Amino acid sequence: MARTTKKTATKPAKESTGAHDERWLHFYRQMLKIRLFEEEVNQLYLGAKMPGLAHLYIGQEAVAVGVCEVLRQDDYITSTHRGHGHCIAKGASLDRMFAELLGKEAGYCRGKGGSMHIADQDTGNLGANAIVGGSAGIATGAAMSIKMRGTDQVAVCFFGDGALGQGLLYETMNMASLWKLPVIYVCENNQYNEYTHFSETTAGEVTSRAAAFGIHTESIDGQDVRTVHATAQKLAERARRGDGPAFLECLTYRFHGHHVGDIDRTYYRSKAEEDEWKSKRDPVKLLADWLEKNKLADGKLFQRIKNEVSAEIKEAVNFALNAPYPQADEVDQHVYA
Repeated sequence: MARTTKKTATKPAKESTGAHDERWLHFYRQMLKIRLFEEEVNQLYLGAKMPGLAHLYIGQEAVAVGVCEVLRQDDYITSTHRGHGHCIAKGASLDRMFAELLGKEAGYCRGKGGSMHIADQDTGNLGANAIVGGSAGIATGAAMSIKMRGTDQVAVCFFGDGALGQGLLYETMNMASLWKLPVIYVCENNQYNEYTHFSETTAGEVTSRAAAFGIHTESIDGQDVRTVHATAQKLAERARRGDGPAFLECLTYRFHGHHVGDIDRTYYRSKAEEDEWKSKRDPVKLLADWLEKNKLADGKLFQRIKNEVSAEIKEAVNFALNAPYPQADEVDQHVYA
């Protein structure tokens, strides 16, 4: 069945020079860090060193980086089962993340949360959630706390297009609109609800669902980190000045399967479709091409950055592999029902 991708509504950010040049290189480093982290996660799974499954964020890096670079440390985010990218973009330490994935005591949740439940209070990450749409209430509650305390913080709720089928999302958006809460709902529309294209499960326009509650909406190219950042900046400023919630649809694509075990995907999407996105819509490559075009970086610099990030990843993995497991007598500690 032929499918089309909705055109973006926001133009790319204007080219930046001078003091901002280093910022674009930072964005590139952050996206590459997520990419290489996830590639290592896949290798840990294939090598039977990581218990359970992981849902790789490869292909969607521009969304996490573009949004989180707008946020302060005291701003909040809630994440999803595909949450490693959000966690890294908000400032998490790679060694503690790998330790969590391997079930080690040094992990963010002392090895008890695993891939889908990492939380980092110090960076404002209120946690990933394995329940589809499950963090909508948490993010909206955080935004209500912000308003009650009278601060200018912002809460961001990341979720996938699959969450558009969950009633909780609409209940919380309704409350956020009524009470003008400082929350941004970021829908990472990666085209597929697990193994089904979103057009087969989601009637009408995605943004019209939020618009029905009187919420400001935007739909953008989620592969262009400059566009994501510029739009998120506008929405965050809007929330901080008390103008209420916003809904941001980022059109993106997961390059790998729904999870690390989803290898043969041809029964629900074609190889040609995957190749098209990987060759023409890779967010890391798009930013690299822009940096080169504007003479802000070259191949040597990209290689140096990759070497530095690769070394950081290797060190973090070694830390996690050598870290101890939690003691058996703490199995009932730090666990809540």
